[in-house]
Amino acid sequence: MAVLSTTEMPRPSRGGRPRDPSRDGVIRAAILRLLAEVGYGALTMDAVASEAGVGKATIYRRWRTKQDLVVDTISDLTRTEATAPDTGSLEGDLRALLHSLVGVINGPTGAATLSLLSTVPHHPALAAAFRSGPLGVWKSAFGEVFTRAEERGELTPGTGDSVAAETTSALMVQRWLLTGRPVDEAFADEVLDTVVLPLLRGAGSRA
Repeated sequence: MAVLSTTEMPRPSRGGRPRDPSRDGVIRAAILRLLAEVGYGALTMDAVASEAGVGKATIYRRWRTKQDLVVDTISDLTRTEATAPDTGSLEGDLRALLHSLVGVINGPTGAATLSLLSTVPHHPALAAAFRSGPLGVWKSAFGEVFTRAEERGELTPGTGDSVAAETTSALMVQRWLLTGRPVDEAFADEVLDTVVLPLLRGAGSRA
């Protein structure tokens, strides 16, 4: 579901020797595949090295432990996909953002996320990484869209913090996590047109 960001400035190495940023994307993609296939409990540093086609020393130069490895990967998830669009209208921005979310849900990051959900409550560091990583990134993107809509006069001030605004992705996430039914762009459009926009208008939208 995701194209991992490889353009950010590299973090300081957790292991000691300087790391090669060019390999980060390959390694993180391998981590996502393995998380989806075997889950957090069965994930090993050796398996990541093998899947990524790199030496174990390359992995340990970046991350000392499995938790470090997964936390760092989670923290970087969806930064490319969850970029707030600027189409000039609330409807256009939300449609583009929800379509991006569909791609994330149906790609490697979505599969890896599903495998981690039962583990996260038992690992505070993973939970914190989810909050500051994927959840924080998407919250920021939607917040930017709502702020611009308020500035254009499409929404009354404060609507972006309302319960109506919280529904924007709620039905998609519910279907993805709880029902197993497909989440595609047609469903995203239906949610936007029949639920989200009417609720926003009821909350004071002038769109």
